[in-house]
Amino acid sequence: MGKVIRTKVKDLLKLTPGQEVLAKGWVRTKRGNKNVAFIALNDGSTINNIQVVADVAGFDEETLKRITTGACIAVRGDLVESLGGGQSVEIQARSIEIYGEADPNTYPLQKKGHTLEFLRTIAHLRPRTNTFGAVLRIRHAMAFAIHKYFNDKGFVYLHTPIITASDCEGAGEMFQVTTLDLNNPPRLENGGIDYAQDFFGRQTSLTVSGQLEGELGAMALGEIYTFGPTFRAENSNTPRHLAEFWMIEPEMAFYEIEDNMDLAEDFIKSLVRYALENCMDDLKFLNDMFDKELIARLESVVKTEFVRLTYTEGIRILENSGEKFEFPVGWGVDLQSEHERYLVEKHFGRPVIMTDYPKDIKAFYMKQNEDGKTVRGMDVLFPKIGEIIGGSERESSLEKLEARINELGMSHETLEWYLDTRRFGSAPHSGFGLGFERLLLFVTGMGNIRDVIPFPRTPKNAEF
Repeated sequence: MGKVIRTKVKDLLKLTPGQEVLAKGWVRTKRGNKNVAFIALNDGSTINNIQVVADVAGFDEETLKRITTGACIAVRGDLVESLGGGQSVEIQARSIEIYGEADPNTYPLQKKGHTLEFLRTIAHLRPRTNTFGAVLRIRHAMAFAIHKYFNDKGFVYLHTPIITASDCEGAGEMFQVTTLDLNNPPRLENGGIDYAQDFFGRQTSLTVSGQLEGELGAMALGEIYTFGPTFRAENSNTPRHLAEFWMIEPEMAFYEIEDNMDLAEDFIKSLVRYALENCMDDLKFLNDMFDKELIARLESVVKTEFVRLTYTEGIRILENSGEKFEFPVGWGVDLQSEHERYLVEKHFGRPVIMTDYPKDIKAFYMKQNEDGKTVRGMDVLFPKIGEIIGGSERESSLEKLEARINELGMSHETLEWYLDTRRFGSAPHSGFGLGFERLLLFVTGMGNIRDVIPFPRTPKNAEF
């Protein structure tokens, strides 16, 4: 016998019968009778299993006993046409090697439906379920598609810092980074902590956004994007918030708000199109198991032109809707996801890009409109999710930006470098942020953001 090279399950299922093969993976199920054992084997390359057929007479009884759900095995045998339903080929096993056993009495994943909540408590085994295998393969495909999209458009991938001294959103909800002895930190005369003695010589935090640094990149390289982890120390235990999540933030010189909206719409459609073209097996599974309208919803987004709507018109529609909202609506309020979803799902029946928000509810860097009351922000609102993208044309005038920073009582000191981009060759520019996990909620149809990231970080939870 010549050397047989291992073939992934995904590829085995496409091969023609009549050849010797080697498969390796984890046992999903084993069933059978006294003559034959049927083993469903999965190696993570696809949601589909390959069926292994073992004639009991040809194997040691003890070996077969040790092949239980969760065990890891290597199977050498002949790829033959499958007579059972569900697969076109199967492996007629000649030899089976057991790499790792799984005690059936303690292995937590048995052949029954487990709740998503339960699976979060066993994150080390969660990816072995069909659901999370599908979600994590889609997560990979979307990450690849994001890099491909921007690369094809000539954008430069810029790595912005994870540790920073500036608070982009003015959120104030930042995780502090320090090497000081927390039991006995050095003190100033006034009793405050002396951060001059800290590692960086100043107070630093984990980033909430790479945008401000991204703007610097755009003011030299033209078009950049960031894609990295961001952190918010918000104590919100909702199905839409994580303390550690990933963000994609393109920033473009010479883009005005319309260009920004066009890019956001094209970007998100191209990602959804990529998922439909490359992840159909996983999407079909999620569609059948969790959300019967998932594929139809994805297809409709690709084909639909997004509505473009000003905040003021949106408020008028909500006020005249006759709906009873949990949060009351009026000009000047920050829209809640119930308002956003009403506009998208009930009123228009398609995604909405909302613009021209009141300046008081938006970040300091957004370009002010002539009316003095609104800014050129733009949020993309999606069915089931609400806001999926937030962005704006940036304020390119130094005077207006400084006035806004003063109005908000923000520190000039940590933002001098940012203001310099407006001092030396300022240019109109725009950008937006897409929360990667929010995108995945939409593409997978999952209901909770903790179920689209391998190891969720939420208040009181940093397991694994």
